[in-house]
Amino acid sequence: MSEVILFGEPMVMFVAQSEGDLADVENFSRFLAGAEVNVAIGLTRLGHSTSYVTRLGTDPFGRYIEKKLYSENIRPQIIYDADHWTGFQLKTLVMEGDPEVVYFRKNSAASHLSVKDVDLMDFSGAKILHVTGIPPAISRSCREATYKLIERARERGLLVSFDPNLRPTLWEDRDTMIRTINDLASRADIVLPGTGEGKILMGSRDPERIADFYRNNGAQTVIVKDGGNGAFAVNEEEKLWDSGFRVSKVVDTVGAGDGFAVGVLSAVLEGLPLAQMVRRGNAIGAIQVSVRSDNEGLPTPEELEAFMH
Repeated sequence: MSEVILFGEPMVMFVAQSEGDLADVENFSRFLAGAEVNVAIGLTRLGHSTSYVTRLGTDPFGRYIEKKLYSENIRPQIIYDADHWTGFQLKTLVMEGDPEVVYFRKNSAASHLSVKDVDLMDFSGAKILHVTGIPPAISRSCREATYKLIERARERGLLVSFDPNLRPTLWEDRDTMIRTINDLASRADIVLPGTGEGKILMGSRDPERIADFYRNNGAQTVIVKDGGNGAFAVNEEEKLWDSGFRVSKVVDTVGAGDGFAVGVLSAVLEGLPLAQMVRRGNAIGAIQVSVRSDNEGLPTPEELEAFMH
């Protein structure tokens, strides 16, 4: 089967072809988007096999996503849903910085992922399960499925990686978000929070305090992302700081955290030490903020090597 299993909601993304308010834009370009999809694409481009579990509507958007997953050499495990539509999003065009993103995902096909879907999954040959905090925010059934998925991965001896990937507007309230995200993190081997997420989830932006919090809650390895400043990492053997890579211009920050996860997980699969996990994560994150896309800039091994040297 595949080395890495991912679980989430892939979406069709329409990016404006001109700057300005989305209400005024006439033309859009279509792309595939989604945090877990970005990680899957990045890993396959680096030569690793991935399996992506999701639920899609039997509509043109669903068919588009299925074709794109196959074109990226991702092995999809798709549950088709004739009663609900595939989610999509609109994204503004910006020359620098953070774009506006508007989601249309309420009651989507993927929001109906459930424990029953997890029971149908194929875990054979998998080494890593990577999950984010997005599916448990989408719906209660997705939340239950996320817990079940981690439980099944644990039973089969998979390493579990967790990225909080906070989406506060998707949650019913802030307290539920914090409690659930921290509980899921306590069940993971690798946790990948950002400093801004640390402030929300445990009250501090200090990388070492954030790392200590999640290590004390059960994680073996914690790598704290601090944007352009780099990242701090700690496991049972060592702790270190990597200052990252400077980019001449930040074009679009969306997908940088997903790129970071690609770097970390690919290094884990290749048996590289903690320092290389962080270094590779910083490199792919830097590549991502330099391009105007959620995943188009994710590198091949040759491109990554050239960038890092």
